[in-house]
This record gives sequence, C-alpha cells and structure tokens, in this order.
Amino acid sequence: MVVRDSPAQSSAPPAQPPPPRAPWWLAAAVGVAAVLAGLGAAELVSSFIAQNGSPILVVGAAVIDLVPGWLKEAVISVFGTNDKAVLIISLALVVLVGAGAAGIVEDRRPPWGRIVIVAGGALGVLAALTRSSASLWDAVPSLVAMIVAAVLLTVLIRMLHGTLPTRVAPRGSVSRRKFVGATGAAAVLGVVGIVLGQVISAGYRAATTARASFHLPAPSVPAPPIPAGASFPVPGLSPIITPNAQFYRIDTALQIPGIDPSTWKLKITGMVENEVELSFAQLLALPLEESTTTLTCVSNEVGGNLISNATWLGYPIRHLLAQAKPSANADMVLSRSQDGWTASTPLEALTDERNAILAVGMNGQPLPLEHGYPVRMVVPGLYGYVSATKWVVELDVTRFDKVTSYWTDRGWSERGPVKLSSRIDVPSGGANVKAGDVVVAGVAWSQHVGVSRVQVQVDDGSWNEATLADAISADTWRQWKWVWPAGSGHHTLRVRATDANGKVQTAKVQDVVPNGATGLHEISVSVD
Repeated sequence: MVVRDSPAQSSAPPAQPPPPRAPWWLAAAVGVAAVLAGLGAAELVSSFIAQNGSPILVVGAAVIDLVPGWLKEAVISVFGTNDKAVLIISLALVVLVGAGAAGIVEDRRPPWGRIVIVAGGALGVLAALTRSSASLWDAVPSLVAMIVAAVLLTVLIRMLHGTLPTRVAPRGSVSRRKFVGATGAAAVLGVVGIVLGQVISAGYRAATTARASFHLPAPSVPAPPIPAGASFPVPGLSPIITPNAQFYRIDTALQIPGIDPSTWKLKITGMVENEVELSFAQLLALPLEESTTTLTCVSNEVGGNLISNATWLGYPIRHLLAQAKPSANADMVLSRSQDGWTASTPLEALTDERNAILAVGMNGQPLPLEHGYPVRMVVPGLYGYVSATKWVVELDVTRFDKVTSYWTDRGWSERGPVKLSSRIDVPSGGANVKAGDVVVAGVAWSQHVGVSRVQVQVDDGSWNEATLADAISADTWRQWKWVWPAGSGHHTLRVRATDANGKVQTAKVQDVVPNGATGLHEISVSVD
C-alpha cells in the first residue's frame, strides 16, 4: 500500500534557513563608531555653546561627587595627581565597551541597542543639569551625542545587514567596501570632533588668551627675600620654591573653568552688615601683598608629595571681611568656586594676622589656569580642603552648625589645621648607596607654627640631630640634612620634626581621613 502526501502537505513551502548573522565584532565596531561620532559632535557643540557640558566630563564630575571618600583616597594614594586622567581614561573605556555592547544588541535584538544609547545620553543630561549653576544649555551636548549615536547606529546596522547574503542578493545589497567606509568615516570624524572640541573650547581659550596678555601689578608689600641659607645644594632634595609646573594639583574639576577676568566678580554675603562685591579690576587696584606659603593636601600620606611651596601675590582677605563686618555669631566662611565646589574655613583663620589672601599671582606669574586663574584663596596653616578654593567667586559668612561644605559632607572634619610632619627626599626609598658618609636630606613643615628641630634615626638606634636650613617664615616648609656614616647592610631610616612650640611629631599612625595622616616617614636603604 502506497501512502501519498495530502494536498496540504505537498503544497507547504520548504523550511527556510535562518538569515545569517553578522560577526559580533562587526556589530560591536558599528556601536563604537556610532558613539564616537556622537561624542565628537557633542564636544564640538560643547566648545561653542556649553563649555561645561562635555558628556564625559560631566559624568566624570558626577562620579567624583558620588563615590565615597575612601575610594577617592584610594585612587589618590595610588595615582596621586594623575587621578583625573585615570578617571577619564576609565570612563572612556567604559563608554567604548558599552558602545560595543549596544552595537551587538542592536544587531541581535533591535531596538535595544538604541535604548542603551538613549539611556547613556539621559545619564549625561542628568549629570549636566544637576551640576552647580547648571543651565539647560549644559544638557545640549549630551542630547546631541544621544541623537547622533542612535541615528548612526540604526543606519550602520542596516548597512551591515545589507552586506549579508540572501536568496535574492547572494552577495548582499550593500558592498562591504561601502559599509567599512561609512563605519570608518563615522569613527574618524568622531575622534576628530572630540579633539577639535577640546582644542577650541571657547571658555578655556578666552581665559588662556586673557591670562597671556595679563601683567601682574607690582606688590605694594613685597615678600621678604628668600634667605641665602634657606636651601641646601643636595641633588634630589625638593627645591625650596616649587616651580608652577611641578606644584601639586588636587581638586574635583575635570574641566578647568575658563573664566573671563573681565566678568569675574567676588561676592561677600551671609551674616554681614555690608555685602561686598569686587571685580577683577577693583581687586588689582588694591595694594597687593606678596607672601611665601606652603600648601598641603589633606590626602597627603606620611612621606607623600601632595605638598608644595610658592610665593603668592594677592590681597588680604581680612581687609575685605572688615569692610563686610561679619556678625559676632559667625564662625565660618563658606567659599564657593565657579564650578560649585565649596570649602568651610574657620572665620578666625581669615581675620587674624596670617597672610590669608585672594591670590592673583604665583611665583611671579599670573595664576596658572589649573591653579585657580584668575583668583584663588591661599590660607597658611590649613589643609586645602578647608581653605584653598580655586576659581573663587563667593565668600558666604555663616556658621559651622548651619552649613556644610563639599568634603565635610563626605565625612571629613570641619576644621583642618595642618599637622606637624617631615619627609626624607634623599636617598630615595629602596636605594643602594655606598658605605661611608651619605647625605640624608628632606623637608619638614608645621605651617603657621614653624619647625625648630629635625632628627633622623637609623634602625632603632638613637635620634641624630639634623642641620636645618634657614627658615623663610613659619608658613613654609624647611629643608634639613644629616650626614650618615653608613655601614654595610640593610637599614631603615626614620625622620621626625619638632615644631616651634616644642611639640614633637607623633609616631602614632593615622590615616588621612578625617583630618590628615600622622606617623613617621621611614625608608629602607641598602649599603654596599
């Protein structure tokens, strides 16, 4: 008996093989090219209409604000002043990985790749609009990046699908050359846009031009000359005055504010009888004073290099506060940077005899942009997180029990007096030296108090008196040196300082949180 197929069975079309998929790496390349093009367009838009709206930078700034203090400290301790470059590179890698994933998802499960890009753009918009002094314009670059990337992702994925063979077009409807050319062009144009956007940033360019044509006025009160005996000619020893290019930089600004000095104003507000407003021209017309002051970051670990010394030119803040007449109940001044960062400085530190100034010059030059141009605060004796506000635009006289600042909101103490400390610069840790007389040298500091004595210990032996260089003032660090009759073997060197009041540097180890590290700096040395 022969069984025949039914009419329905015989008329059914043969099963079609599933359409071929593009290699995952091609889809990922499409996502990366689309996002690069979007970011390039955003950077160009940001450079002309929203200087502070760069998507990578606004998201990076949000990350800095949101991550816990211990993580910030861990990053700074590992990377030091390169922390911002590390953050930007890390964000760029995350964006590129996410872009590749969006391309793969769009190829496999459209429109989810576009949804991923829209979510990333929305994150940029949110980060831009939640920054201090943000405007709607600051969100435009992220919107541009989102739209350009989403549109290009759609177009390039369709082109990619067009390169795949089908029954109708065995070689595909789009040539591979055309697809590769379009994808490559999107990526290259994106990179060019990113570079050009950074180069032609309108605000930064204006500030750079203004600074280049600015000449510092002569001080009415010059700084005392640096004593001839303030520096030892020891190779490797930190210079007594830190060159501007080597001065440490720690702040939260991924993008240096580009402030036009002709529009800069400082306002003194809050618990005062008279509010004060000061322009840059008015500040320069005041009798400016020079002073040499060492600045220290609270994140500086024992033996760390987040400390530098410079000669500053500026106007004493105490004179401006005297005009404002603070209330007798006020005990703090909340200084605010143009980028929204805040610091809470004890009022007495700005009204006593110390050289707390609004600085416009640094080592005989206008302030570098990265160090606060056109105006920053310099306050001897306090860690930077409670005093050294760059790009300062407001001084709000208030109270510690009413207002908090950027770092105190993150677990740091309200007041940050600099701790007595010292450091060995020469020889370096882990060095190999020859037996005989070895010069051991470094710096010691107790800003606004002064250093009176430095001692060096070898292994667990007695403390040896070091020779101090002449002091510039109580507000600066002081060089020291000691000649060590080194014997062969492995040795540990330690240093400790004594301040002008007779207080000896503590050996108790304390982390930088919440108000600065303590302990004795020690290094290991091998003697041949």
